[in-house]
Amino acid sequence: MRKNILAFIKLFFGYFVCAVGIVMTINSNLGLAPWDVFHQGLSKLTGITIGRAHILTGVSIVALSSIFGEKVGWGTIFNMLFIGIFIDFLMLNNLIPIFNKFLPSLIMMLLGLLVLGFGCYLYLSVGWGSGPRDGLMIALVKKTNKSVRFIKNIQEIIAVSIGYILGGSVGIGTFLMAILGGYFMQFAFKIAKFDVSQIQHRFIEDDIKFIKEKFICKKS
Repeated sequence: MRKNILAFIKLFFGYFVCAVGIVMTINSNLGLAPWDVFHQGLSKLTGITIGRAHILTGVSIVALSSIFGEKVGWGTIFNMLFIGIFIDFLMLNNLIPIFNKFLPSLIMMLLGLLVLGFGCYLYLSVGWGSGPRDGLMIALVKKTNKSVRFIKNIQEIIAVSIGYILGGSVGIGTFLMAILGGYFMQFAFKIAKFDVSQIQHRFIEDDIKFIKEKFICKKS
């Protein structure tokens, strides 16, 4: 029980750190990260907040990933909901400063990528499932036999293109984040001495089987 409580705290702290990193990149005003261009465009189209657009996109992606046969963990569901909630909390309360000059904005954006990398480490290391967008990427890699880099790039190109058409902000920061995001995440993982390939995720399906075996089968 104590182990699960600590894992739960680490998971949600990781989501909050991810939200801080995302808002830092948004408030740097150099252009949004590829998926955030889509979220902002969807926000402008529908009139909902960016956080709610993040949640709505996550729900759609999880549904699509499930169709492709990718398993869903509790962490996937929580990721889908709470990062968006934390983004709205930070932005609506103006808890992270907004920069307009190039050098402070660039520093803010790069720090945001690093913070996001640490947030991903925190929630992924719990082993309760990856985020919706990463889950879709994994599902498409399995289905198409294409490389992770190829699928990730295609996903982000589509997200940026649709987001831009809908009115999302594209700038030099968008291209920098597309290029540097993976490097900063890898750097954060290295500092934390975290090997993502060693993580064994626990899925909702596993918990359902456990409950059936533990309670239903015993009664039988």
